[in-house]
Amino acid sequence: MAQPDFCSTGKTGATLSVDAARLRTIAAVAPVREVEELPLDLAFGRVLAEPPAAQVNLPPFDNAAMDGYAVSTGDLAGHGPWRLPVSGRIAAGDTRSISLRPGTAARIFTGAPIPEGTDAVIMQERVRREGDTLIVSEAPRISLNIRRRGEDCRAGEPPLPSGHLLTAPRLALLAGTGIPEVPIFRRLRVGLFSTGSELQEPGSPLRHGQIYNSNRVMLRALLTQPWIDLTDYGILCDDPGAIRATIRRAGEENDVVISSGGVSAGEEDHILDALRREDATLDVLKVAIRPGKPLTVGRVANALYVGLPGNPYAAAVTFSQIARPALRKAAGMTVVPDNWIPAVAGFDYDRTAGRREYVPVTWDQRDAMGRPILRRLGRGASASLSPIAMARGIAAIDPDMPRVSAGQPLQVEPLLE
Repeated sequence: MAQPDFCSTGKTGATLSVDAARLRTIAAVAPVREVEELPLDLAFGRVLAEPPAAQVNLPPFDNAAMDGYAVSTGDLAGHGPWRLPVSGRIAAGDTRSISLRPGTAARIFTGAPIPEGTDAVIMQERVRREGDTLIVSEAPRISLNIRRRGEDCRAGEPPLPSGHLLTAPRLALLAGTGIPEVPIFRRLRVGLFSTGSELQEPGSPLRHGQIYNSNRVMLRALLTQPWIDLTDYGILCDDPGAIRATIRRAGEENDVVISSGGVSAGEEDHILDALRREDATLDVLKVAIRPGKPLTVGRVANALYVGLPGNPYAAAVTFSQIARPALRKAAGMTVVPDNWIPAVAGFDYDRTAGRREYVPVTWDQRDAMGRPILRRLGRGASASLSPIAMARGIAAIDPDMPRVSAGQPLQVEPLLE
């Protein structure tokens, strides 16, 4: 791994690989520790802080996995077919304690409790019934179509470990074990601002040389999560004093500060100098990534600081590959998602090797192995918006690959709508 860079108004020091930059950014994180209790109805999208104990077994009793007939396999010895009187009917929600007489069967429905004296459920399509007599041609195995008590989770055991994001299925699991409320980490406090005297908010009149601030809208959307408490500090003009004051305030008020723009080494890029004057420690200054090389990561005051490039596509790529994994760790999540899937290039592309490149792609065909055949969108310019807006995913091209040829295997990360 490259040696640490030193803080400077210039971008001196070694250039890190994408993986090394991601690891350094994650290592600089101070995860949230404060915990609060929330009822399940309010806990969607939050991060589980401590593993709760199941209040009951799941399922709480042996029950039928489908509609059919409950029988005892001991009554089906020898050669069939067998004829069994149907002596009862049991539906879901039946609270009676039912015992079946030997040599009989019970009509049973999905979710109904298994009666005493039976150990299998034969689905209704595999038997015949003549009046009150069941005709069984094939003997079932023990426990066929029975969901056993506690097979999902046992009382007193944790249904989920800590650090999991509480999705709808995970909340259902907690509810099924009788847990009414859960300990969750407080929301991650994230501060956001953009820099650039050329920036205006959409709807404002544009003067010559000005552009609309698309990064703010994009990053706000990406940061609008149930586990994030977002503070937007707006647009900062290229004024060193104002930038420094905002960095200081945001670093004191948040767990993570994210900015876009101003992290290069130009005369109007004031972020690095402001960080130096605020005694920031900088872990990442240059990354071998295209687009997004002038990424800056460190710590200022109480917060992790992530300075994204100002060009929109570069900001989108560096956010997804560097910032988002760090945000998840800072929020207390322990599960690292891996959404990359195998694909093949449907295009030829000559490029300069040395940096891992992320290319916006789409696809409408698959090869014989089911892999998406990728079509490259746009020219890869870091300021472009249309390609990423129309992309179904982002394909990664390894640093040592000078040419991509049609049919070449690639990895693609689908973009979720």
